[in-house]
Amino acid sequence: MVLAFFAVVFGVALLVWSADRFVEGAASSARHFGMSPLLIGMVVVGFGTSAPEMTVSALAAAQGNPGIALGNAYGSNIANIGLILGITALLSPIAVHSRVLRKELPLLVAVTAVAAWQVWDGGITRLEAWISLAIFAAVMGWSIWQGTRKTEDTLGTEFEQELSDRALPLRRAVFWLVVGLMFLILSSRILVWGAVTIAQGFGISDLVIGLTIVAVGTSLPELAASIIATRKGEHDIALGNVIGSNLFNTLAVVGLAGVIAPISVGAEVFTRDMLVMAVLTISLFVFCSGFRGPHRITRIEGGILLMSYAAYTAYLMATALG
Repeated sequence: MVLAFFAVVFGVALLVWSADRFVEGAASSARHFGMSPLLIGMVVVGFGTSAPEMTVSALAAAQGNPGIALGNAYGSNIANIGLILGITALLSPIAVHSRVLRKELPLLVAVTAVAAWQVWDGGITRLEAWISLAIFAAVMGWSIWQGTRKTEDTLGTEFEQELSDRALPLRRAVFWLVVGLMFLILSSRILVWGAVTIAQGFGISDLVIGLTIVAVGTSLPELAASIIATRKGEHDIALGNVIGSNLFNTLAVVGLAGVIAPISVGAEVFTRDMLVMAVLTISLFVFCSGFRGPHRITRIEGGILLMSYAAYTAYLMATALG
């Protein structure tokens, strides 16, 4: 059991490091091949920050642990909004200037509704998983179209500055892209093994482990990126990281895991986890919509998000250990 705890801690640390190297290498490589900053931010960085969830969930599904795969995806979405945006907004209110992000928010609400439809009957079939991947392909097509338009957007401006600050020579960018991907896979294997061992040792379900330890671990790259971006005044990057990651998780991560192996879903996933994910997603949409004034997440709203996440996690652990 001690070895399993060490594996989780080491796996998470290696996962965060490799995800950062992978994103940096991928973004710099794309820049060398003439991709626009907005397109890099929406597609390349969006994929990169969700790479930990994708590799962990794919491996968990392939190894016969669908609970970790599903819990990782939905738990990461809950952590991204409640924990990451909660902490980030408490440090500094998040102003939303990007028109692209304001278009993505209702899209995220719609995608969450599709996810709720998929789990309400107790399972995600391969057909439903393929539907998720098809929707994901359509979303990527829309993102690429948005990223190739000539109109100015603050998200593209912020990413252009960020790419200039972290520019790498092409050879070095490709090196970190490959190395980052290799260690992403390795760290995911270590993390999944440790999480499964702990779950079995304490009699906790794979789903709860996926929703808590694994979800927070795979969300750490988004937490670090959002806090750093906000401290630099790049609020749209901070919010864009979360919106992009949640779209990837809900569609690509769950879709990939479901294609590998159909996922059996307990009733509590719909009545508890999906409900919390939906409420947090709708709250994010309301906070950023501008219905009540400026498009921004205030410190008070950040506190509400963080307390909601703390209450959800406390309930999960009390239920699991009770």
